[in-house]
Amino acid sequence: MLDLDPAPYIDHTILDPTATGDRIDSACDAADRYGFASVCIYPCYVRRVAERLHDKKPKVCTVIGFPSGATTSSTKLYEAEEAVENGAAELDVVINLGYVKSGATDALHRELAKICEATGKPVKAILEMNLLTPDEQSLAAEVCIDAGAAFLKTSTGWSGGATVEQIRLLKSVSRGKVGIKASGGIRTLEQAIALIEAGATRIGTSRSLDIIAELKKAKS
Repeated sequence: MLDLDPAPYIDHTILDPTATGDRIDSACDAADRYGFASVCIYPCYVRRVAERLHDKKPKVCTVIGFPSGATTSSTKLYEAEEAVENGAAELDVVINLGYVKSGATDALHRELAKICEATGKPVKAILEMNLLTPDEQSLAAEVCIDAGAAFLKTSTGWSGGATVEQIRLLKSVSRGKVGIKASGGIRTLEQAIALIEAGATRIGTSRSLDIIAELKKAKS
């Protein structure tokens, strides 16, 4: 387990509504120091993070339609386009769960495809799997892949955490076509490693520094 470095998998996440600019800056510096994949923040901080990480390895990631996914398609599209204009390199988009529950797959596909096409950036479709049945999870995943999503993401973290079983399901459905992001409730090195070994190619967590500290302690 200790041979696997989780840092390159981590989207260092600061989605605390009370986070200050100084805290965001510190997150950027930590991501650069430890080689995290990205810093994931609310749209209002995208420009600040893009400037802070200019010429640095970590990407700028932001959330769209967060956390409910129930804003209008035009609102999500505008939010995504503005985020890219401000420097976002990756977009974590919460899908409309009502579309999934009602079988409105055309609307789901159309909404996500427009964002993918208009921005040209990797989109991580947030499925909020803990609110869906297994059949709905598979259906949503397939529609999002067809719409152009670059990743399938388990959840926002607001409705339960990621599980190994969820990652295995997404791996089976995606058949290697897209990346898989585990997000929600990931607090320990053991959790992160288990999810990566199950097939996660990204780990979304606000406990990134705790995980790195745990790894250093285990290696000492």
